[in-house]
Amino acid sequence: MSDGGVLHIKGRVLVGADPESGVRDELWVVGGRITFDRPTGARDVTTVEGWALPGLVDAHCHVGLDAHGPVDESTSEKQALTDRDAGALLLRDAGSPSDTRWIDDREDLPRIIRAGRHIARTRRYIRNYAHEIEPADLVAYVAREARRGDGWVKLVGDWIDRETGDLSSCWPRGEVEAAIAEAHRLGARVTAHCFAEESLAPLVEAGIDCIEHATGLTEETIPLFAERGVAIVPTLVNIATFPRLAEGGERKFPRWADHMRRLHARRYETVRAAYDAGIPVYVGTDAGGSLAHGLVGQEVGELVKAGIPASAALSAASWGAREWLGRPGLTEGASADLVVYGADPRADVRVLGTPSRVILRGRVVR
Repeated sequence: MSDGGVLHIKGRVLVGADPESGVRDELWVVGGRITFDRPTGARDVTTVEGWALPGLVDAHCHVGLDAHGPVDESTSEKQALTDRDAGALLLRDAGSPSDTRWIDDREDLPRIIRAGRHIARTRRYIRNYAHEIEPADLVAYVAREARRGDGWVKLVGDWIDRETGDLSSCWPRGEVEAAIAEAHRLGARVTAHCFAEESLAPLVEAGIDCIEHATGLTEETIPLFAERGVAIVPTLVNIATFPRLAEGGERKFPRWADHMRRLHARRYETVRAAYDAGIPVYVGTDAGGSLAHGLVGQEVGELVKAGIPASAALSAASWGAREWLGRPGLTEGASADLVVYGADPRADVRVLGTPSRVILRGRVVR
């Protein structure tokens, strides 16, 4: 499609989860925007056929970060392009030490919702990733990252405690409650990295909005999450690495290694129980750090493997996730950010791994 041309998407346009009202036969892209009205006098029309979804959402990734910390712009660009080519056109960057604002000026790169930099307890997270602070400074740092981000703040809620040799909570209740209140006052939501069981209830009772990973959910805490409407982003493609991590740390921290293996063993049961209880579940991969980008389709498949219906897993990466993050899907006048597939992803979510066309801001970029 040339500049000034019109793009015609026809076949099945999946604008929502409902199998009847959520399906349209076509849409048009004019001036980079979606319309469902055929433009009059349209010339230079390019037609793309297939099954169209809103640009997928990776609600937990890290552009600008690798296993050692911040990366240069060239590496960040490659990470963003990899996500884009996999169909992930909206990324919630759940913590990065790099300044990636320059990406917003690139018409060919995904849109990013930033959570600022991770906020962790001193010596209680991966080196070079986070602001490492003590509880007395938590409110101030949360306020700082709330202003730096795009409506989100990311805490490290638990990590290995070298004294106990196992996972344990990072923050006292009073300090984290005050910090979450301050983020909310500044218009930001708060999420937290949490693997362990004990860290969850205090954070939810303190008013947190989301939990990343949430492997420690139990019969006791699942009802609390459901009652408060606290979302989870399970990152199952990342949880798959737990046995390898446990093996690497077993000699020094055997209790932690055993704990990680147990969390891994019940990962699917945990996610399915959360979904069945009505907890909002969204797709995130934890790309960046040590995990590759471009895994959004695999994560949807993992949710289905856990027992979440395909339609709900698709929503967790598209319509539902966009609504949760306050970004439009395939609606009249919205930016044309969409992915086209050669087969129906509702019938088989593995289709998400092979998009036939990726359209960003009205341009075919892949």
